[in-house]
Amino acid sequence: MSFWWFWTQPPVVEEALDEDLPKIAEIHAASFAHNWHADEFGRMKAQDGVTILVARRASPYGTRAPLGFVVLRTVADEAEVITIAVQPRQRGRGVGKKLMEASLFRLYAERCSHLFLEVDAANEAALLLYRGLGFKEVGKRKGYYSESGGDGTALVMRIDLR
Repeated sequence: MSFWWFWTQPPVVEEALDEDLPKIAEIHAASFAHNWHADEFGRMKAQDGVTILVARRASPYGTRAPLGFVVLRTVADEAEVITIAVQPRQRGRGVGKKLMEASLFRLYAERCSHLFLEVDAANEAALLLYRGLGFKEVGKRKGYYSESGGDGTALVMRIDLR
């Protein structure tokens, strides 16, 4: 019996549950030098205007643990990506793209005008993803990332949703 469909199903994106927060913190720690703990994610999740989305395997035979997550904050008709991360083993499989597409769809439905994010100018994979989704560079912050593989420049990017 072949299970090819098990590995090819795109992940399902849904709102994070409280029990997801330790795994989200673990993914964040594997992705960034300055990591946030589960209780910090819990405090964020409890704030008005903050949404945490997780990507999970679509198959009922796999684990339901998050493969990646994105934290969004909405104020008035604008939103920003606070952070996004994907498990190191799951990178390059479209999980980040699926998270961003779900975020854009959700924010469009909520009638947000713009979505902003900051990304390390040295993070080529992220830049490729964001530019492919239609984000445009609207500013720079020199020396913003201390743990950068480059000069630490943060690119401020925006996509117009209306």
